[in-house]
Amino acid sequence: MADFELSFVLLSALTLASIYGLLAVGVSIIWSSLGMLNMAHGLTFTVAGYGAVLAATHLSEHGAVVLLAGMGSGMLCGMFISAVAFIPLHDKPNFVVRSLIATLALSLLGTQAMLWLFGPSAKSLPPLFGSEVISVLGMKLLPDKLGAIVVSLVLMLATLVWMKRSRTGLEIRAMMQNPEGASLVGIGVRSTAMAVMAVTGALAGLAAVLLSQTYFVSPFSGTTPLIKGLIVALCGGLGSIPGALLAAALMGTLEAFTGALLGGQYVLMTQFMFVIAVLIVRPRGIAGMLDQTRE
Repeated sequence: MADFELSFVLLSALTLASIYGLLAVGVSIIWSSLGMLNMAHGLTFTVAGYGAVLAATHLSEHGAVVLLAGMGSGMLCGMFISAVAFIPLHDKPNFVVRSLIATLALSLLGTQAMLWLFGPSAKSLPPLFGSEVISVLGMKLLPDKLGAIVVSLVLMLATLVWMKRSRTGLEIRAMMQNPEGASLVGIGVRSTAMAVMAVTGALAGLAAVLLSQTYFVSPFSGTTPLIKGLIVALCGGLGSIPGALLAAALMGTLEAFTGALLGGQYVLMTQFMFVIAVLIVRPRGIAGMLDQTRE
């Protein structure tokens, strides 16, 4: 493999790992704090993509405007999902199953709504980080991939710092560690759920804008990211943020090298084989916290 090809594959691996990390961290935070497997996470991805497209079309094509529009759209969609699928159901029996069905129904309805509003044709986003190729140590770095890596890492780091330092972040961490104990000491389940869904929706929105530079935006564009986010979270250990980040790095690297060496048609096959192998060796994932099914 030529040096340029190797650098391109490594850059693609880091880009995919960063984007998958945004999605998988969101899935893990929602599960560990709310006990909900959010099947509408792909809908959030799609809504954020269209929010970015509308902002680029009617407001400005500046990268910051498009990114903020995508994150804001994802945040609003996440809060809507919380209001419809979590708050009315969280104190009902069999909440895990009920919320799974509710979020899946929202995803299906939302996809059809996007199809009705925007049509089946794919939309494109303008370049967010310019078009000039950057040369570092003889390697040519594409600005869209380099920008995606930097923005993803900065936002994930900012989210983790916010969860450790802010009062709302501490409430979310308390919910992740002991939901019943958090309720007993006066932490509001509904307000915390809104904060969780807003933050994870913004992360999914960022992933949508960054990934849509390459794969465009369509009513069904959130399906594959939903599947990838779920399998990365399961591989890392559902509920574990470090495990999700490690699994995202492994899955992104595997996808990039499989696509370069074997072809894109083998990517999903190798990823699922890898996940099955990990779950056979470690049924709870690489760093799983899922010791028992939450009621």
